[in-house]
Order: sequence, then structure tokens, then C-alpha cells
Amino acid sequence: MRHTLAPGVGDPENYTLADCKTQRNLSAEGRKQASALGQWLKKQGITQAEVYTSPWCRCKDTAALLKLGPPQIERSLASFFDEMHQAKTSQLALQKFISEKIKTKGQNALILVTHHVNIFEFAGENIASGDMVLAKVDANVQMVSYQLIPRPH
Repeated sequence: MRHTLAPGVGDPENYTLADCKTQRNLSAEGRKQASALGQWLKKQGITQAEVYTSPWCRCKDTAALLKLGPPQIERSLASFFDEMHQAKTSQLALQKFISEKIKTKGQNALILVTHHVNIFEFAGENIASGDMVLAKVDANVQMVSYQLIPRPH
């Protein structure tokens, strides 16, 4: 899932992950979108999930507002927007993470909240804020197929 609406592109100069005030953050609309997404997912039968998020505040806030379980920081979901040369390394780390989680998640949904660059690298698809990619992967966590799920309005 891409984080919900956080107007702008990238982050301001000299931002830090430790201080949300220095980052591009969710707008009021983005916060509403995240809550609505959580409600929509519950209507689809997802009442509990393992929720992992990028360490960026816009992702952490989106994950928390879903209210599907306590979000946990996962470094492989971190944006590499400022360091595009890290795309392949990031992709490999994400594949390793997913491979491990698939084995241990049981019946829980696995929800990953991240950034457009990460989703594009994984699925080859540019998606809008709050959109989701339901991915089917093989045993090596290679994409077999996916379905783009636009953010419910």
C-alpha cells in the first residue's frame, strides 16, 4: 500500500526520520483516507493483520490509522527516492523480508505501507496515494501477478 495523501514530492531539505515536523506529512484528507481504508479493509474481512511500515511519518501514520494491528517499522520499506541507485538493494531486502513473513504470518493479512518508488520497483506500477497492490508471489518472492486496488472513495 502506498501511504495516503501527503501533498508534494519528496521531503524538504535536511529532513530527519526522527522528527516528523521536518518531513512531508499526511494532510487532513490523507488522514481521512487512511481511516477510510482501514474501514474498507475490515469490510473485506480483514480484521487483524500484520502491519509493517516504512520509517517515514506519512507511512507510520497511514499504518496506524488503518487500525488493523500495531504497525511495526520495517527498514526494507524505507524510501530510496533520494538515492535511486539503492533500488535493487532495497528490492532484495524487501523480498527477503516478505519471504520470512510469509512463513510466519499464519492466517493474518500482511499489509506493507511504503512509498511509490518501492511499489514501482516491486510491481512496475506507479500508483496513487492510498492505492494498494494485492500481490501474488512465488516461493522466491518473485511477482507472479498482482491486482491494483484503487483507494476506495
